[in-house]
Parts: sequence; structure tokens; C-alpha cells
Amino acid sequence: MNEQELKALISLLDDPDAEIYQALEDKLITCGPEVIPLLEESWEQSFDVLLQERVEQIIHKIQFNQVKHDLQLWKLNNEEDLLDGLLIVNRYQYPNLSEDEVYEKFAELRRNAWYHLMYDMSPIEKVKLLNNILFREFGLSGNTSDFHAPQNSFINKVLESKKGNPISLACVYSIVAQRLDIPIYGVNLPKHFVLAYMNEEKPEEVLFYINVFNRGQIMREVDITAFLQQLNLPPIDDYVKPCRNLEIIKRVLRNLIAAYEYVDNVEKREDVQLLLDLIDQA
Repeated sequence: MNEQELKALISLLDDPDAEIYQALEDKLITCGPEVIPLLEESWEQSFDVLLQERVEQIIHKIQFNQVKHDLQLWKLNNEEDLLDGLLIVNRYQYPNLSEDEVYEKFAELRRNAWYHLMYDMSPIEKVKLLNNILFREFGLSGNTSDFHAPQNSFINKVLESKKGNPISLACVYSIVAQRLDIPIYGVNLPKHFVLAYMNEEKPEEVLFYINVFNRGQIMREVDITAFLQQLNLPPIDDYVKPCRNLEIIKRVLRNLIAAYEYVDNVEKREDVQLLLDLIDQA
């Protein structure tokens, strides 16, 4: 369909007949993201409230379909790239974000740590260096005043505000660490999310844990076991060993669902539930 044909379809979006509108919407949605600039142009040029609302609705549906598609592809082909998964989640709320800014910020944080990093440092010394760079110099901290806010789950807002929840802070920390070849990975601990520093010589062995929400506090296995005992849960591998990036993204989505429920945004909660269901399938 050429540009003139698309414009002709868009011009009919103010038709009061619901069936005609539905047919127009379906056709425009199948055109995908390429039609969005024309829809935005129509919105800007129109003073018709109904047409503007319908344009917004169609754009949202197109962008949401793209997020679903990207998330499925990520699960199939690119799960090892945690940042890519986080940016796909980000596109749900911020579809027009310049993602280069996020990549540049991570490159800057990595560079700042790399400048001081000596590879004969002990694991504890490396964590102290990361803590200094991320918490003292960059200013990252837990969002204790607005813990349930949706923005705590969006990586661009976490880097911008320098505040987040346990899992978003852990994601920032582990992404920077792994880009420095420091073996720090996420642990899907119930009711909390922590990081594990793995033994480079014995990759299955956890040397210690890191509580990023508490400014990089180092925790031992006994601390994790005691925490699980408080929850009446056993110290099984699912709770004490590093998890897949897929599990991290699922937990980010679950946090978002809870956040939208907390602010009573039913539509967005249902959208994010659909994303979770999509990647929760075997």
C-alpha cells in the first residue's frame, strides 16, 4: 500500500460507524511501524478529538505488537543479552526513546570502573571498586520513597533518576560487571533480588552474594540461608544460584504488573500481563 492510499485510509478514521472504523484499524495495524509517521502527522494536523484518540489507540497497538514480537525474538535468539531484553521492556512505555543514550551511559560506567581496575584485585576488592563507582560516584540508590513506582522497572528511568528497585539496580550492577569480565550474575531470591559473585576457577561455586539495594553489601551463604528460613523455604538452586536472563525479564515484568496494579492502571497491567504470558510459555 502506497503513501497516498495510507493517507486516504487515515482520513476516514473519524467515521462514526464502528464497523467501518474497526476495519480501518485492522488494516492500518497490519501495516506495522512504517505507518506510524503518517498517523502522527494526521494527529498533528487534526482538531478532531475522536480522530486523535483513534490514532493514539492504533499507534499504541502497533507499538505493542512490535514489543511482543521483539520479546519473542529475544527469548529465542538473544537471551544472553540482558540489556537488550530490558530495552525491549522499556519500549512498552518509551517507544521513541533514543536507546543509544542508554548504551552510552553503560559504556561510561564501564569505562570509569575499568580505569581503576587491576586484574590482580581480589573479588572483594573488585566489588568495593564497583560499589564506589556505582553508588558513591554515580549516585545509584534504592528508591525507598517510591518503591512501587513503575519507573523503577524501566532501565532508562533508573539511569536517569539513579533510583530503582532491587532487580533494576542489580541489572545495572551486573551488566557493568560482566562488561568488565567480572563474574557477577543475578539470583532470583524470593521477596528480594541479589547478585552472586562466582568462582572463576569453579564456575558453579558462589563465592559470596551482593545486596545491591543496600549499596553493594556483601552477604555470605549463611545469610541467604537464614533469609530463606524466615520465608520457610529450602535453599534450593533456584533460589541460591544464578538464574537465566529470561527469569530476570519475567521478574521485571511481574514487578511492573504489581506497580501498575498499585497505581490502579488496569489497561497497562493487562498489557504487561500479556507480555509475561507470551514469554512464560514453554
